[in-house]
Amino acid sequence: MAKRDYYEVLGVAKNASEEDIKKAYRKLAMKHHPDRNQGDSGKVAEEKFKEAKEAYEMLSDGQKRAAYDQYGHAGVDPNMRGPGGAGGEGFGGFAEAFGDIFGDMFGQQRAGGGGGRAGAGGRQVYRGANLSYAMEVTLEEAAKGKDVQLRVPTWDNCDTCHGSGAKPGTKPITCTTCNGAGSVQMRQGFFSVQQTCPQCHGTGKIIPEPCPTCSGQGRIKSQKTLEIKIPAGIDDGMTIRSVGNGEPGTNGGPPGDLHIEVRIKKHDIFERDGDDLHCQVPVSFITAALGGEIEVPTLAGKAAIDIPEGTQAGKQFRLRGKGIKGVRASYPGDLYCHIAVETPVKLTEHQRKLMRELEESLKKGGGKHSPTGESWTDKLKNLFS
Repeated sequence: MAKRDYYEVLGVAKNASEEDIKKAYRKLAMKHHPDRNQGDSGKVAEEKFKEAKEAYEMLSDGQKRAAYDQYGHAGVDPNMRGPGGAGGEGFGGFAEAFGDIFGDMFGQQRAGGGGGRAGAGGRQVYRGANLSYAMEVTLEEAAKGKDVQLRVPTWDNCDTCHGSGAKPGTKPITCTTCNGAGSVQMRQGFFSVQQTCPQCHGTGKIIPEPCPTCSGQGRIKSQKTLEIKIPAGIDDGMTIRSVGNGEPGTNGGPPGDLHIEVRIKKHDIFERDGDDLHCQVPVSFITAALGGEIEVPTLAGKAAIDIPEGTQAGKQFRLRGKGIKGVRASYPGDLYCHIAVETPVKLTEHQRKLMRELEESLKKGGGKHSPTGESWTDKLKNLFS
């Protein structure tokens, strides 16, 4: 059966760039990989996978691509002596492209830390894991900001072995499994994959006699004190990142970060809604009826508001700029005072008599003394009519 055109196989134009060819191959390799296709369909997928692999090997090599463009399949036939025919399979190009998609297909990553990368001597270098810390602050502290000290776990070099992990008087030896490289080649079907050495865990060294103090880790747990600044206006659930104060990396990798989640304690008076504040303000029955000036609390002290005559329960008063200035805000929010009219309790007989006299007097005035009572009565009539 005649071979299909390599450009057709990858679905790219003849003037496609190297990056376009690579992207097209990755997409096909992901789709037709044998591990993702089982049963009868797996056989077809495997053939398409091999076909895409062959097309990529030829077109990703500049010399072979030029030979293919000029002579077609004959120019890259390994059984013929031509510009692209003399040579082997060219596995290096395939391995390079497949290395990019391997992480996408199998999600290989070091547990608890960042992805690995090659370090000195071929050893795998890993970023340290991030640490999380929950901190409670009061509403006042969140509004004004605060400098705090945190005690967080850390690792220090072991004083006994000075960081080598070996018992004093002994030394680590080169790992015989990976010969000090920190990684080994593992076969996956018809291709090979590089993995962290299971014997030395990527360090390239074996410790025959571990240090008794640190058990061969070369470091011991300790604590350090950090100065953390809580910015003014921070809200509940926001996170502060302290760069480099997470767990240390492996094999010289960079440390992780410390993420501090801020939680605001429940306040006795105020409730926060974004940059605005809300509070319930109790007002006496007499003040609500006759009006007057009352004092209300704010985070900065006290403020006065005028209660107009006949104020009803639930009436809302807005004090501009008396809320909180958020970390990203240009100006502070507002304070909303919600009026809660207090009903008198524990009345004396004389007070009861006066209240009844007042009620009789109000009834004689009709609906003008009850702004909502008349409409409420009408609604009831409509409901039961």
